[in-house]
Amino acid sequence: MSNSTLSPFSARTVLVTGATAGIGYETARQLAERGATVLLHGRTAEETRAAADSLVATAAVREDQLALYAADFARLEEVERFAAAVVAEHPHLDVLVNNAGMAAPERHTVTADGNEVAFQVNFLAHYLLTCLLEPALTSDPGGRVVNVSSSLHRTASISWADPNRARRYSRLAAYAQSQLALTVFAADPRVTAVSVHPGICDTALLPLYAHEGVSPAEGAGHVVRLCDPAVEIVNGAYYDRGERVDPAPAATEDRTVRRLNKLADLLVGRTA
Repeated sequence: MSNSTLSPFSARTVLVTGATAGIGYETARQLAERGATVLLHGRTAEETRAAADSLVATAAVREDQLALYAADFARLEEVERFAAAVVAEHPHLDVLVNNAGMAAPERHTVTADGNEVAFQVNFLAHYLLTCLLEPALTSDPGGRVVNVSSSLHRTASISWADPNRARRYSRLAAYAQSQLALTVFAADPRVTAVSVHPGICDTALLPLYAHEGVSPAEGAGHVVRLCDPAVEIVNGAYYDRGERVDPAPAATEDRTVRRLNKLADLLVGRTA
């Protein structure tokens, strides 16, 4: 590839959480095929290795474009170790894609850290990871965080007095709350971030939405577009697939952002 046709991604380093399946895997593939160095995150080392092997075998991706990391987001100490390793090995990180996610289980489930599991995996772990990666996240033009959120954030409210929903649990309400929190977090002034609903895709989360969905590759395309430094973004913006739209009103309120940060700091054990 000549200098005149270099991809805008060719000098970019991008971390994708939940990169072993679904939208995360397809996001990693599309970024690597465009020349980016991609930091693959999976829940286990075995899952991450399998995803990397698949990318090298089936896509136009070189092994030396990939770096592999494992951390179970249901364990915050693993998130801390993961972040420390990334900062040590990749001190210049252009983009963080907060994609890892899970459906809330049928029964109320609490992690070893004491948090409702979907709220921790979908939001709190990403909040902690983003805060810990601040030293590596570039402030150069084009540097950004992309939160893979959901249109279901519009149906949600954050249960401030009972964020773990111990008193009244509904799996859909718990999942929606985690997506609203992730969308609110994009408006945090500490980092340049956006959130995106990639569409209803045929992934493990499909039963929450509908019976049919588009391919994960199509959903990933909307995520990858927002990783492109040529695409200018406004901090806190929300995208429904390729279109910038207003998120739920709560997602842009300064008071809500501050209140959520305070709650998240408390739940992940961060002190000012």
